[in-house]
Amino acid sequence: MNKKELVEAILKEKALNHLTKKEADLFISTFMDVVRKTTKKGDDVSLVGFGTFSKVRRAARMGVNPATGEKIKIKAKNLPKFKAGKAWKDLL
Repeated sequence: MNKKELVEAILKEKALNHLTKKEADLFISTFMDVVRKTTKKGDDVSLVGFGTFSKVRRAARMGVNPATGEKIKIKAKNLPKFKAGKAWKDLL
C-alpha cells in the first residue's frame, strides 16, 4: 500500500469519512514530518498497540568492496528504526 492508497483507505473508514482527500493527505504528511523531526532529535514516538519509531546509531565498521575485494571503512551513521507493538504482533 502506498501513500495514495492509504489516503483512500482512511477515507473509507466510517469514523473519518467526513474528511476530504486533501485533508487526509495533509494529515498523513504532517504525521510523517512530526515522526521524522522527533526521531531526528533523538526522541522516540511511541503509539501504544502500534509501535515505536526511534533513531539508532550504527557504529563505524570495516567492509569489503565486492567488485575488487578491497577493504573499506564504512562511516558511522544514524538510521531510523521501527519496532512493532505487542498488539500488532499478536494480530499477525
